[in-house]
Amino acid sequence: MATHDVDPPSLYAKREPIFPRRVSGTFRNLKWLIMAVTLGVYYLTPWIRWDRGPGMPDQAVLVDLANRRFFMFWIEIWPHEFYFVAGLLVMAGLGLFLFTSALGRVWCGYTCPQTVWTDLYILVERWVEGDRNNRIRLYRQKWDLTKIRLRLTKWLLWLLIAVATGGAWVFYFTDAPTLLKNLVTGQAHPIAYTTIAVMTATTFLFGGFAREQICIYACPWPRIQGAMMDEDTLTVAYREWRGEPRGKIGKNELTKSEGGEKGDCIDCMACVNVCPMGIDIRDGQQLECITCALCIDACDEIMEKIGKPRGLIDYMALRDENAEKIGHEGKSLLRHVLRPRTLLYFTLWAGIGVALVVALFMRSPFDLTVAPIRNPLYVTMSDGSIRNAYDLRLRNKQHEERTFQIGVTDSSGQVPEGVTLTVEGKPADRVQVPADKLGLESIFLTARPDSPLASRESSELTFWVTDVTDGQKGSVASVFHGRK
Repeated sequence: MATHDVDPPSLYAKREPIFPRRVSGTFRNLKWLIMAVTLGVYYLTPWIRWDRGPGMPDQAVLVDLANRRFFMFWIEIWPHEFYFVAGLLVMAGLGLFLFTSALGRVWCGYTCPQTVWTDLYILVERWVEGDRNNRIRLYRQKWDLTKIRLRLTKWLLWLLIAVATGGAWVFYFTDAPTLLKNLVTGQAHPIAYTTIAVMTATTFLFGGFAREQICIYACPWPRIQGAMMDEDTLTVAYREWRGEPRGKIGKNELTKSEGGEKGDCIDCMACVNVCPMGIDIRDGQQLECITCALCIDACDEIMEKIGKPRGLIDYMALRDENAEKIGHEGKSLLRHVLRPRTLLYFTLWAGIGVALVVALFMRSPFDLTVAPIRNPLYVTMSDGSIRNAYDLRLRNKQHEERTFQIGVTDSSGQVPEGVTLTVEGKPADRVQVPADKLGLESIFLTARPDSPLASRESSELTFWVTDVTDGQKGSVASVFHGRK
């Protein structure tokens, strides 16, 4: 009996491109506004100037990797203050939990960079190739001069946007006008060109070709959002009880919104045709849905045309949908938003924010570190005096040079008897530190032979630093080693 090799069935399906139809309405206008604001902030922020004084960068927002500092208008963050950045990241995470718990995937639908740039790319695509039907025909059309011209025009515009995106990113890490000049003249660092190339390629591919594939397969948030949502979460949903059974409606035929048996949905597919993810919201909640709410605008437009109430597709909670099925009214918006889970997220979010603000305004204008030199622990001078050496690290966070006076007290808060303090071997107790610099000095404490510190094996001390200009003080604990 003859046998034939049979190819196993393919487990993968070729991606079907999605061509969203143009739609107008409340949520589409909101998305346009958010896109304009977010893109404006991203592209324009590096060009905002902020005067910090002579010798300081005048870029309002700058990640100064060379000097390991972060500037944001009047705020300056140093490397050892990274907890501010960590706190902001925690706040961002809690904010994402808060909004998802209250309103579903609003981040994904409105402000996610992938969504914003994909919207922009689709807008360009529509300008060049036309609306949904024209783009579908062009996609199926064989390659000819018209198709080549339209595709090259679209890709060129996409590439220009991608280059601007990559260029804007590198401007955050150095002075934007200087870097732009160096980029144009070919004098910029190779890292700048490499970064722009990588950002350009990812923006071009993700926004132009991958689109919904990034949201479905690359982004982890669709898998996590289920833990953030419950039956009180407001999200985009289809009122199945009102829309089914769907189909064409006769001229005088009553529908469920009017007390009839026929559903209000006429199966026009408008909600599917405008969806950037290519899903049918009437099939229920789906992982692919980013709650952009364009299907709401599309459905409301059709309902108005056929004289039916708006809201067949709407922002609603599962609990409300179940209540409406049996003729009850749903909860108010505030009752959905203000519930234990969202209040807990908001309390944590606000608490961290308040703590960061308090820490920001209470931080010292300088940082002080005094480390004893332990090899040797002490030196016995020719007259029997005991000398200890210390490394002083004094960071001046002010935008002007400051003079600091150094002092020392013992465990009782008094100036120790018979002790002399010198800086770099000079009989002085003051140091000058330039603006936004770290001062490194060697300081010495010398105790006379008859001083209590010289006769003890170890004595607790406190070093004090006073800003001569404004009198601000800082201190750090240390020890003095005497004869064993």
